[in-house]
Amino acid sequence: MKPRHFLSLFDLTPAELQQVLRRAGELKALHQRSESYTPFSQKVLGMLFEKASTRTRISFEAGMAQLGGSAIFLSPRDTQLGRGEPIEDTARVLSRMVDLVMIRTFEHSKLERFAEYSTVPVINGLTDYNHPCQLLADLQTVIEHCGELRGRTVAWIGDGNNMCNSYLSAAIQGDFLVRIAVPPGYEPDAGLLQQAAGRAVLLRDPLAAAQDADVVTTDVWSSMGKEEEQGRRARDFAGYEVNAAVMAQAKADAIFLHCLPAHRGEEVSAEVIDGPQSRVWDQAENRLHTQKALMEFLLLNGQAVAS
Repeated sequence: MKPRHFLSLFDLTPAELQQVLRRAGELKALHQRSESYTPFSQKVLGMLFEKASTRTRISFEAGMAQLGGSAIFLSPRDTQLGRGEPIEDTARVLSRMVDLVMIRTFEHSKLERFAEYSTVPVINGLTDYNHPCQLLADLQTVIEHCGELRGRTVAWIGDGNNMCNSYLSAAIQGDFLVRIAVPPGYEPDAGLLQQAAGRAVLLRDPLAAAQDADVVTTDVWSSMGKEEEQGRRARDFAGYEVNAAVMAQAKADAIFLHCLPAHRGEEVSAEVIDGPQSRVWDQAENRLHTQKALMEFLLLNGQAVAS
């Protein structure tokens, strides 16, 4: 049977997305009650990292351990990929030895090529194009604090980067509105914007984007691989900090999210990320539980698990 991959949120139907998010809540409750659930003894997750990570590595390793399996961390120094072995060859070999593969890399096309030749499920741990695992955690956090996704308004403020692209995908799958405030020249993927017509609004003013929003979210101005642009981006993004004035435009019970790491005083003020509306620590923890639900879903080839 051909494996199910998770390269973007579109690899799940809207119903399957809701199923994974519900299951994440159940697995989180099990964990909080210290109840053991280890269905995947002797299952192995192979993790290929070309980009540095804190939350991705720890959440996948800990998640697989909590499910009864194990994880192998591989950097470019640890594999022949770092010495020029074709991606297709690595995919063919690795997928004969592990049960799941998670890849965190730069080019999205590299992830797609790996998945094409893999005989086990492949998970996108981040590419320059999107970050769907993070969005699972974000959506779970919104559900926990705001209720259902449908009809909500999310304000994205900052760079139209891989996270912004992922919010466009999430708006389509979750049937909510995302208002995107970005400086000229930093717009998200044009194809996704077009696909999200009716669920996305492109703006320049952060205050307008945050008006009556349920969620306000952002990311660093210089993502990994763009550090050399930091000076220019700091100038271009002046005025795009999520601060108290921006949050005051949102609903009184709105929450603030950030995928982390955060730069206080740049894309977000300390009073916001460390303030009472911030849910970034819940959001970070939810990487663990949503990814457990995702791995369970993929290892069972999309079959539902009884509650």
